[in-house]
Amino acid sequence: MKFSELGLEKDLLTAIERSGFEEATPIQEATIPLVLAGVDVIGQAQTGTGKTAAFGLPVLQHVNPKKNIIQAVIISPTRELAIQTQEELYRLGKDKKVKVLAVYGGADIRRQIHQLKHNTPQILVGTPGRLLDHINRKTVDLSLVNSLILDEADEMLDMGFLDDIESIIESIPPNRQTLLFSATMPKAILNIGEKFMMEPQVVKIKAKELTTDLVDQYFVRAKDFEKFDIMTRIMDVQAPELTIVFVRTKRRVDELSKGLEARGYNAAGIHGDLTQQRRMNILRKFKAGQLDILVATDVAARGLDISGVTHVYNYDIPQDPESYVHRIGRTGRAGHHGTSVTFVTPNEMDYLRVIEKLTKKRMEPMKPPTEAEAFEGQISSALVDIKELVAKTTTAKYEAQAKELLEQYDAVDLVAALLNNMTKDDASQVPVKITPERPLPRRKKGNHTGNFRRSNKNWRPKNKRYDERRRSERDRDRDQFKHRTKKRKFTIR
Repeated sequence: MKFSELGLEKDLLTAIERSGFEEATPIQEATIPLVLAGVDVIGQAQTGTGKTAAFGLPVLQHVNPKKNIIQAVIISPTRELAIQTQEELYRLGKDKKVKVLAVYGGADIRRQIHQLKHNTPQILVGTPGRLLDHINRKTVDLSLVNSLILDEADEMLDMGFLDDIESIIESIPPNRQTLLFSATMPKAILNIGEKFMMEPQVVKIKAKELTTDLVDQYFVRAKDFEKFDIMTRIMDVQAPELTIVFVRTKRRVDELSKGLEARGYNAAGIHGDLTQQRRMNILRKFKAGQLDILVATDVAARGLDISGVTHVYNYDIPQDPESYVHRIGRTGRAGHHGTSVTFVTPNEMDYLRVIEKLTKKRMEPMKPPTEAEAFEGQISSALVDIKELVAKTTTAKYEAQAKELLEQYDAVDLVAALLNNMTKDDASQVPVKITPERPLPRRKKGNHTGNFRRSNKNWRPKNKRYDERRRSERDRDRDQFKHRTKKRKFTIR
């Protein structure tokens, strides 16, 4: 479904178009009309499915940019997610001139207080501990908030933030609209819905089963510093026509695209920090076949309709399996054959198994090509290109020069020089430095409630490290808060 069919205002549609999104994801299609209608929503969807825009777009539409008061609060489990959410909402609300601010632990609270006082945002994004700290210091006024969003609710439960969340909610008017998003739906999440929401509707996006008959799926087990050299050799062997390389961070987009160019590949990257003109120019070239390789993050590539992709390389394995389905769904379209290669570090094998369980297909292990195999692949590709070049070239007008060259040089030497010009140096000949990224955390066994026990009042983590983590970010006198929130009716329709 097109975004223009969801009831969004013109300023937001302009921002969506500028971002390159063309079609709404399932969670966006199901959630946006409900939120616009003022309904409380519980959304079950994985990271990478577009849920930030699913709640962000309608919340932006409800915001009045002329009122310099906090009108919406988004609670995120980590500073990284808070920053990411703030950046995406800023881009989407830019035309409407909506101010968005993120507050989180580990940053200078005095600077945050100054921003809150002198440039009050309409939307406040924050981690539970730091939000509660600002509430206790009376540096935020949430008395006029009409939208509350709990993002990654199950992760916040795992981190032991339930007490903080309840205290924050008590500072927000009860007649607000409440949205809750979670990858899983354990009983503790439903309890939050029952206690703090008014007749919420549940939107559950089922994991799509991928039709894998036309996509050959491989994985390469490699350490992080080995991946780039291995990937370029695989590209030399496979000779992809149109390729997307998915990475986890914007820094990796820049480093990989520059590294590929340094090794002679026709590549470019896109991410959210690029100017709109630069982004659209790159996408236009890629769609027209003027670029061979597009390096992108999930967010940058989401919603783009690009046909003809023959290969997808997952340089970084995605944290959730649905992102994998979305990534490799770029290839193998319209009856055409596709190939995907996923690079997995040793401690990320659990993520690979979860992906295989979702797709109901085991990935085939791929042995990294040797230098000789990569060179052979390049030669094979060059021979095909030369045959095509000869077939489409009018050679008659070059006969005199050709004969002159043959008199000066051996024919074998001339052809060898041509082949050398059409092939690239081996990976080891052009060093490329890729900054190491922190590996994904090891997957927890069981469901999200497995690390909790029931106390007399609330869920608390068994592990003392979580308690220390929580206390470091929040006011130690939080016990002065009393839970006065009324229990509300909870239904699923």
